[in-house]
Amino acid sequence: MSDGFADAGLGKPLGGQPARLGALDRRLREAGLPGVSAVPGGLSPPDADRSETDRALLARFLRMVMPAADETERLADTALTRFGSFAGLLAAPLPELRGVSGFGTHCLSALRLLNEAALRVARSRLQGRPVLADRAGLLDYLTSVLARERIEQFRILFLDAEDRLLADEAQARGTVNHTPVYPREVVRRALELQAGSIVLVHNHPSGDPTPSREDIVMTRQVIEACAVMRVAVRDHLIVGNGRCTSFRDEGLLA
Repeated sequence: MSDGFADAGLGKPLGGQPARLGALDRRLREAGLPGVSAVPGGLSPPDADRSETDRALLARFLRMVMPAADETERLADTALTRFGSFAGLLAAPLPELRGVSGFGTHCLSALRLLNEAALRVARSRLQGRPVLADRAGLLDYLTSVLARERIEQFRILFLDAEDRLLADEAQARGTVNHTPVYPREVVRRALELQAGSIVLVHNHPSGDPTPSREDIVMTRQVIEACAVMRVAVRDHLIVGNGRCTSFRDEGLLA
């Protein structure tokens, strides 16, 4: 059975504008919020300019959570200039959000809630199905979780014998360019969950998903430790800014 990545071109950009907007539209609707196409005066994908669509959507969101506020369009422009996109705004750390003049407590709470809802919707799409066969859903979820992290985060996807997701857990958080990983802890947790295989995942805050020498060495150490207990390492995915690299596709799991 194919892992679902061999023909996926994981070293390439993670889809075009229509795919990104479609995913955002689905998440907003399933979270009980208006989708991109519901924004009055907004443009609809695939012909919409992305920055204009984000501006219209964010302005509508701000009017909903801050009905008494003036100049929500100006505030939307300020936030998008600072964070680059609506998705970047949602994923931004709370201290940085507090730095936006005009974002009150209610707005900040709504943004965190919306981000958490979006992540849960994306995660729910992976439950109960072969994770490695759903490339689009997996990359959409991992990008939502990791692509805009300011520091490295190491995660593990634990899979059962049929490649269904048992758990997705953050194992460690490091610095801007290094995360400590302990192979024995990875194996221990896999055995606790009775996982038949795992997928290693981490991000590169620089945006470049090219594996470093340390990434390759660490992956081999985890593979060797897991092999003793017959737990397979199916892949190691590095998430960058709009791109993802698969160790399996690059022949780096041997």
